[in-house]
Formats: sequence, C-alpha cells, structure tokens
Amino acid sequence: MNLKNMPEASRPREKLLSRGANALSDAELLAVFLRTGISGMNAIELADHLLREFGSLRALLLADKSSFCQHKGLGPAKFALLQAMLEMQQRYLAEVMQKGSALTSPQQTRHYLTCLLRDKARENFLVLFLDNQHRVITEEVMFEGTIDAASVYPREVVKRSLELNAAALILAHNHPSGVAEPSQADRRITRRISDALALVDIRVLDHFVVGDGDIVSFSERGWM
Repeated sequence: MNLKNMPEASRPREKLLSRGANALSDAELLAVFLRTGISGMNAIELADHLLREFGSLRALLLADKSSFCQHKGLGPAKFALLQAMLEMQQRYLAEVMQKGSALTSPQQTRHYLTCLLRDKARENFLVLFLDNQHRVITEEVMFEGTIDAASVYPREVVKRSLELNAAALILAHNHPSGVAEPSQADRRITRRISDALALVDIRVLDHFVVGDGDIVSFSERGWM
C-alpha cells in the first residue's frame, strides 16, 4: 500500500510530528530516513525488509559503505546522509558535555560514555577531566588496546591531570566482548589510579565499564 493511502495517524512522518520520535518503531524510524520505497515496497515495507537483512537497526547503522550500498533502496547518497546524521549525534553529545558543563546528571554521563565507547572494536580507556565544581575540562582516550585489553599507566593519568589542573576524574573503558561486568584487573587498575591521584589531592569519582547493552558504575557498586 502506498503510504499516502494509509491513515494519516499511521504514516511514520505524521506520527513522529504528532506523537514524538519515541513513539515510532525501528521500521517506522527507518522509513522516515528512507523517505521512499522501491518498486513493490513502500518505505515501511522496505524498512522491515532491510532490518531483517541486517539483523537489527544497530547493525544497519554500523554497516560499512560496501555492505550498506549493496542492499536495495540504499546507496552512496543514503550512506552519506546516514554518516552525517551519526556525526551530528556525536557532536551534539560532545556539545552537551563541552568544556565548562557541570556533570549534574549521572544518566547523561552514562549515555554520553555509552555512545562514545560501546561500538569500539578495541578497548579504549577514556578519562573525563573535571575542575573543582565537576565541570568538564576535557575528555581524552588515553590508552587504546587490543580487542580485549589496554595497557593503562597510572603515572600518565596523574601527569595529564596535573597538566590540566584537574580536581577530579571519571574513568571509563569499553569491553569489546560486550560483557560489561568489570574484571579483577579493572578493579586493580582503578585502585592504583585512585591511590596515585590521592597523593596529589585529585579524586576519582567513578569508573564506568561499557558493554554492549549495559554500563557498570564502580561507584554504584560501592567500589570507589
């Protein structure tokens, strides 16, 4: 059925405008992005077809250019549009957490760190440097490792913290395996960094471990 022949309340774009984007299914959101269907499929039917082919919306969003463009209804123009949308999301999140922003919402911090780290193929160890009012000075990926490990050096964290005149830090790293549960090695390196920074009166507020669909807070576990 042509989308124009559907009830207005059921058309993805009109539904988004009247009820908000969170009211749409994955297929409906993708249909808004696609705008049009192909011969024999309207935009929603094409979206359903693509989600089945890729396996999930996330898999489609993470697809490289070659695998993305080989599917019906997609191509270089759609790939470029998608990459622009994803980059805008990253820049929006970075602006929310920009220099001078106070960390007033733990959920905002979790969402930001998840978006930054969840889909990394290698382990990245990121540090949020904060001033004495817990405003963001900057964030940096300080160490990058193999698919399942990163070598982390407390002295480098201390050195960089002093250079930036940081008063507190939030640590975060991802587990490419997708399992967010911290390892004993994670707990040991957190303690070593915390102890080293305590000597120069800098606090580690939390350490987040980012998995595929979860994020674990050391502070919430009572480990800080």
